[in-house]
Parts: sequence; C-alpha cells; structure tokens
Amino acid sequence: MGSKGLYSPLLKKRDDFEDILEERRRSSDLRYALKCYTPSVYKGLVPCKASALKALVLQSEHVQYVIKQLAAETGGSAEGVTELASGILEEMAHRLQLSTVRFFAFTLSKAFKRLFRSVSVNEEGIQRLQQAVQEHPVVLLPSHRSYMDFLMMSYLLYTYDLPLPVIAAGMDFMSMKFIGEMLRMSGAFFIRRSFGGDKLYWAVFSEYVKTMLRNGYAPIEFFLEGTRSRTCKSLTPKTGLLNIVMEPFFKGELFDVNLVPVSISYERILEESLYARELLGIPKPKESTSGLLKARRVLTEDFGSMHVYFGHPVSVRSLAQGKITRSQYNLLPRHIPQKASPDTHEFLQDAAFRLVRMQEENMVLKPWVLIATLLLQNPDGMELSYLAEQTDWLRHLALAFGAFLDWPAGTNSPSDQRGHQLTSLCFRFIEEGNHVGCLHEVQQNIRMRKRCLAPIRFRDSHEKPHRSRLAERNVECDCVSLACHTLSADGESCPEVVRRSFSLHGHLLSVSPGRVQLSVTQTQELRESPEEAVFHKAVVVLSCASYRNQILHVFLRSALIAVAIQSANSSRTEDDFEEACYLLIKSGVLQVPEHEIVLSETGQRTLAFLCALLEPFLHGYQVVCRFLCEQTNDDLMEKEFVPAVRSFTLKRILAGHLTCYEALSSDLQKNALAALLRLGAVRKLRVGDEVVLTVNKIAVNSLEDTLGVAQVFCTDPLTLDCALVLHLTGGKIPIQKPLLSRL
Repeated sequence: MGSKGLYSPLLKKRDDFEDILEERRRSSDLRYALKCYTPSVYKGLVPCKASALKALVLQSEHVQYVIKQLAAETGGSAEGVTELASGILEEMAHRLQLSTVRFFAFTLSKAFKRLFRSVSVNEEGIQRLQQAVQEHPVVLLPSHRSYMDFLMMSYLLYTYDLPLPVIAAGMDFMSMKFIGEMLRMSGAFFIRRSFGGDKLYWAVFSEYVKTMLRNGYAPIEFFLEGTRSRTCKSLTPKTGLLNIVMEPFFKGELFDVNLVPVSISYERILEESLYARELLGIPKPKESTSGLLKARRVLTEDFGSMHVYFGHPVSVRSLAQGKITRSQYNLLPRHIPQKASPDTHEFLQDAAFRLVRMQEENMVLKPWVLIATLLLQNPDGMELSYLAEQTDWLRHLALAFGAFLDWPAGTNSPSDQRGHQLTSLCFRFIEEGNHVGCLHEVQQNIRMRKRCLAPIRFRDSHEKPHRSRLAERNVECDCVSLACHTLSADGESCPEVVRRSFSLHGHLLSVSPGRVQLSVTQTQELRESPEEAVFHKAVVVLSCASYRNQILHVFLRSALIAVAIQSANSSRTEDDFEEACYLLIKSGVLQVPEHEIVLSETGQRTLAFLCALLEPFLHGYQVVCRFLCEQTNDDLMEKEFVPAVRSFTLKRILAGHLTCYEALSSDLQKNALAALLRLGAVRKLRVGDEVVLTVNKIAVNSLEDTLGVAQVFCTDPLTLDCALVLHLTGGKIPIQKPLLSRL
C-alpha cells in the first residue's frame, strides 16, 4: 500500500463538487426521466441485446470446453449439461431495458430529494470517466456502505449521459417480488454468494462477465468488499471478480482495462441503527418487497448530504507492468481454465488493497465524524463550549493529516476569496514542484490575512535536512499545511457547525443546557432488564462508532506509530512507518534531531488523541483473549464463538468490570479471532462437518498481557513513546540511537 504513485493524498488538490439535486428541485422529474439519453460508448460500438449476449456466452469456447469436460466426468450427455448451463445463465443474466431505467430515474428523483439535502458529485471525475469509457472497457468499483450505493451509481450515470452499468448483485434481491425483476431490467445480474466447487457455475459466470467486458457492452460494476460494511470501516477486499475482469488483459484479449474507484460518503447512513443491531447479534432482515414498503417511513427523515467522488481511472496495464509475466498465459489455449499463479494472486491482493486505499482517501468527512470521535473518547460528556473548541482543534489536525473534510462554507467575503486564492496558489506551486517558491510567495501574502485560525510554523528552506525521504517531504508538508489551514480558515464558526450536526444526529445524543453526551444514560423504563439497558446503550455507541471509523484511515498509521514504531519487516510497513512519522513530525508531535525521535512538549494532546483512537480495539481484543483463557473446554465450535464471546462480554459489563460497549461488536470479535489465527495462538480443525477452534492458552495469555500493557500506555501516553515500543517490538527500535522523551 505504500506506492507513492498511487497514494499522495497530502500532495493533491481534490476536485470540486456539484449538487445534482439543485437542478432536480428546479425542474420537472418527468422531463428528466424522459430526456434524450445518448451515452458515449466504447469505440463507438453498438451494444448487443441481452439475448444475443447469452448466446455468445453459451457458444464460447470456454463454456463449451467445461460442458464437454463435465459430461465426460459424470457420464451424462453434453446436451444435458448445456441445458444446466442455460438455466444458470437465465437465472443470472440481466435484461436491461431503457423504459425501466426511466421509471427508476423518475422514482429515485422523488426519493433522493426527500432523503438528502444535497448529492454532490465531482464533475472532473465524470469528465475523466466519459473519456475512459470511450478508450477502454471500464470497471466501476464503488465503496459499499449502504443499499443506496448501486441505485445512486446508476442514477448518476443516467444523469450525465454515461453508459448504464451492469451490476453484480447478490441472489438475495431475487426473492423480492416485482422489485427483483425491476432491478434485473435496470442492469443487475444476480450471482450466488458462494460457488463452492461448482465448475459449471464458475465457467458460465466468468465467461458472462468477460464477454461483456471484451465487447464493451457496458461498464461493469461490483463492490470490491463483497458486502456492505456494517462498521463503515473498509472490509478486506475480495479478488475473485477482480481476477475475472483482469484476465482478458492477462491473456492478450484486451489492450487495457480501466478500473475506476468510486468513493460514496454519507452524512447520515440510512441503515445506521440496523447495522448496530446486526453487530449485536440481531439477524439481518431478509430482503423483501413488503420490507421495502415498510421502510418507506425513512422518507420522512433527514439524512443530510451525500458525496460521490469518481477517482482517477487506474490502468490495469500500468498496474501489471513489471509484476505480471503475461507469457505464462500463452502456454495453454485461452479457453482452458487456468488457476492463478502465486505471483498473480499476490498482484491481485496488492491491487485490491491499493484500490480500497484510493476509495478511502477520497471519502468526504463531515463535521459529525469529528464530533462523534470526541464524544466516544469522553463518555461522561463534554461542555458544549469545550466540545466546539476540541472539534475545531481536531478539524485542523485532520486537515494536516490529509483528511478530505467538508466544512460548511462561510459567506463569500473578500477574506474568503483571498483564502481560496492562496489555497490555489499553494497547490499550483506543489504541482510544479516549486515548494520553496510556495513558501516565500505565500508567506508574503499570508500577512494580509486576518482570519487565519491557527499559527503556521514555516521551516527555513536552508535548514539542515534530517535524513531519507522524510527530509524531502518536510518542505512539502509546510506547503500542504498552509493550503489546508487557509482552506479551513474560511467557513462557519465551529459552535454553529456543532449545533447543526446535533439537529441531524440528535437521536444519538443527550443534550442538557451547556453539556452534551451520547444517549447512554440509565433508562427510566421500569420494565427494562439490565441486559436490555446494555443493549440499548450499545446500539448508540456502535452507531456513533460507525462515524468515528470513517476517520480511522486518516490517523491509523500515526496511531500505530504512537504504540509501536515498527513491528514488521515488509516494504509496505516501511512505507507506512515513513508516512506516519512524516505526519507526526508535520503536526508537531515528534521532532527528529539527527537520528533521534523526540516527543515534543506540545505533542501530548495529539498523542493522547491518537492513543485513545486505538483504546476500544485494545479493550475488545483483550476481552476475547480473556474469554479464550477462561474456557474450560479446549475445543470450541467456530459457529459458537461469537455468541459465546458476546455473552461473556455482557456479563463483564453487567458486573462493572468493563465499560467498553464496542467489545460487544461481532465485527471486532471476528477480527480478533482472525488476528489470533494469523499469530498461531488459535487453530482451526475440521471435525466432521464442524469447524473446531483449538486454543493455545499460553500464547493467548501472553497476548492478553501485551494488550494490557498497551492499554496502560494508552491511558498514560507520557510513557508510551519508549516503553511500549520496546514491549511490542521485542526491544527492536528502527533508529540508531535510543528513543528520547521529554516527560
């Protein structure tokens, strides 16, 4: 993930946004739905009909080869296997019809205007997509936080006269009467969640996708994460579909494929409380038409704004250069299935994580994300004035770390205009590589400015450099810091922004005169049991945590540096370490005289905040370790793990031994188990039809002790910089001299 070519969020100027609902509120939705729709297509080709597409798939050499192979293996007839393949394709294939798309365009216009205050899109990204669609086949890769994602994607492409995508959707939607078929006729093709060892299904599915891609039929859209993220954290990407869309390039059937990451951000998530309940063990409601009709009450609620950012197209040819030897695919005829080589598998994993990282970098953060983060770190509540002050501090810190923050704009005063002019000047110098010129030019202009909200320290261009790439980026960081401060200095006052956020998320808050906290105070309902009270509190905390999680990618690397300088030897970790140190030095937390890392006197506030970000996860992992250590049965069924840990955690909360409600989250518990499996502290064994977990209690107990030490240092960050690093890295410190600390 450390590619400098793809990831330089601090050194780029993001595109401007346009609110597409503004036009919709002024004009007729019916006229919009019936507009002349003439999208640009790949190399001017006329897309084939859905029926012709199915015929191409069934007659392809790949599918015919698998049909003959299965017929020989099973002793059946090729005609019988062909009939099965035809049935699979009939169940899977879309039937895109413009009339259905127009119906959705009209209906969704009405719904979106009720749900959202604005839907903002980066028009430069749309222009890039228009160009990419005409040059090479396009694969759209949106982030996935809500069911609204794929509806919004099709709506936007129709709005901008772009080819409508064909969308990989789960079979769950097929059970929705009427709606399932409507989705199919708007471009959805349905696939099973798991194929198992079904060779025929895999052959039909992969050939269907590759045929659409090779023929430039339409942009293909799927979610890299595979499913919606219930926590608003990025999930581990799945590489199956990514391999399928890249394979035509690997085999020389296509010159190139454009992958377009799309970041979709919500100010308030529609499924907010539903996700929290799922994380607490409440089964996900089955998708149904009746359920959709019952959910229409959400149309009366306010979900704030929504941002959709179309990223730069990523060329598969460029990604694969020097990493994939395509000649290996010439050893067999193209239609014969080949298992991905270890090199290809590693490339797919790396590309998938890079694309997810690009999605994260272009996620737009709203002020509520900052407020939720602070409230979670202060469970006893905060004075309103102090919350506003802390939010303003965190705003500047997030911008300095490269966050994509949408702060409400102020009035268009001359001061505001000068601020935007200075910001543009900063980014122009950065793009030209003239960092010293940026500093000298802008220092002269900044004195004219009276509204700079935070002092900016400029480093002398003749100052002796430290070492490595950190030194090269120090001047860059001053330029970017100035740009961020200048941009953020113009806007509504922080107290006003905080109050506005309360109006949208008031259901999660308890506000008394001059004080605010999360709604986790003891309920007054006499019939509510202690377990139900904990459940209701946990729903609020997990709902709020889903917003906090949206900013984790901004601070995570630096937070890890705050608890351990370096614990792995991979090149990717080295890049992450360098980036994190750069951010900590840039924000004044660390100083680097010669070859020593020194905690600055003014960095305690930032250090305490970064440590507090990790504290809930440390608590949750420690609870899982304690549960495994106290298990009397050494073998635990995997399917029983999450319910058992949840019950154990609930008992500790009720007994007053634990106050971290996030430890009840099934997502955290599953992540902890995955970490223990990677470390070898827990092993999986298959016993009959069941999977059993075998626990190495000595190893788990040692890890629990380590996590306990980490929590101590998170509570008291003054001792964190040296002792915890030594503890977590086994005494290995990646610098030449001892770590220093000013306590």
